[in-house]
Amino acid sequence: MAQYKLILPKMGESVAEATIINWLKKPGDTVEVDDSILEVATDKVDSDVPSPVKGKILETLFNVNDVVQIGEVLAIIETEEEQEEQTAIIEEPEDKPEEIPYLPEENKEEPVNKPVLNHDSTRFYSPLVKSIANEEGISLQELDTLKGSGADGRLTKDDLLNYINAQKTSLKADKEVLPQKEQIEVGSPKNHVSQSAQIQQPPVKVSGSDEIVEMDRMRRLISDHMLSSKNVAVHVTSFVEADVTNLVKWRDKVKSSFEKRENEKITFTPIFVEAVTKAIKDFPMINISLDDNKIIKKRDINIGMASALPNGNLIVPVIKNADQLNLVGLAKSVNDLAKRSKANKLNPDEIQGGTFTITNIGMFGNIMGTPIINQPQVAILAIGVIKKKPAVMETEYGDVIAIRHMMYLSLSYDHRIVDGALGGSFLRKVADYLEQWDTDREI
Repeated sequence: MAQYKLILPKMGESVAEATIINWLKKPGDTVEVDDSILEVATDKVDSDVPSPVKGKILETLFNVNDVVQIGEVLAIIETEEEQEEQTAIIEEPEDKPEEIPYLPEENKEEPVNKPVLNHDSTRFYSPLVKSIANEEGISLQELDTLKGSGADGRLTKDDLLNYINAQKTSLKADKEVLPQKEQIEVGSPKNHVSQSAQIQQPPVKVSGSDEIVEMDRMRRLISDHMLSSKNVAVHVTSFVEADVTNLVKWRDKVKSSFEKRENEKITFTPIFVEAVTKAIKDFPMINISLDDNKIIKKRDINIGMASALPNGNLIVPVIKNADQLNLVGLAKSVNDLAKRSKANKLNPDEIQGGTFTITNIGMFGNIMGTPIINQPQVAILAIGVIKKKPAVMETEYGDVIAIRHMMYLSLSYDHRIVDGALGGSFLRKVADYLEQWDTDREI
């Protein structure tokens, strides 16, 4: 008998780890080739890990809710093949996290009782972060109060070490106990104590007739991501109204022939994506991220499109290099991502790497909104419903009132780095591309 080491395979260019959410097989179970052994989660996407071999599960090496790095061994499978011990072959991630040992400072006082971290939390922590926290006597509740500079606000090793060093510096300078625990702004250049103490949610009273529903994992992730964005970015929202009558008439004219030719529907979404990509090229400083005091100008234009799932949760699949696709390609990409989003068939990498996000609130009949920025981006566009309205038009015979197809566009942007002139000009340019649509355009 031989033993096969089942390892966590690469799940996307920007995915370095995954969280185990369910073991589908347990020690002693037999498996066939391609049988799913466990389910893992990366951000908002759940995936199965299949068995490449036929055999029997001897041992599983991680528990549910454990965070596992790409390439780590998940389970041992006994196979009937008489050969040396095997290991699954996978492509190593391009940006494999550097494993830097944590070296405790000299004369560090060991805590009397080290807390054991568990997973009763809405956040995920890497094994290294949990190890350092245990070593320093930091509880899970304390970890939950710290802001992180990693993807989706995740707490990194450097964030935690900065917090620990800031605490020690503060204790040396002032031995007095603070009247209230304050939240440390980790991941910032100065690691200073925030001006306001941690906000405590008031207690909620529950009566006997109330129903208590636990948040699912995805909703907890969304909640954390939204709260992190509001805490990090200074949100400002600008609005414009656009006359899209020509665009609506053009789509009505071509949608039937387009569907017959391409076997795809053409919605307004790919048209909005095209207008946004053109406006980004006119105003590239919208397509950036902010890392402390450094501006990261993105070369690629990757457009995320917020999609509501049947269970009410939200996911944002990304159209990579959207500026390189024509309208037919955009229509097919939009339809494919939307369809697979609803069926929970997206790959982890397909919700990563966005540089700008669009959310179509018009599909719910909303005329406008103030969306929350999808970190680490700096702007997000909300598209309202298209409605027929009386509007004033200028003609060679003077002003007239006509029935037009009108809509509102709203742009939320991070005022730390995007000023009103840039945000307003970009938004106006998107509206211009929609208003100036060529009714004779062929697709």
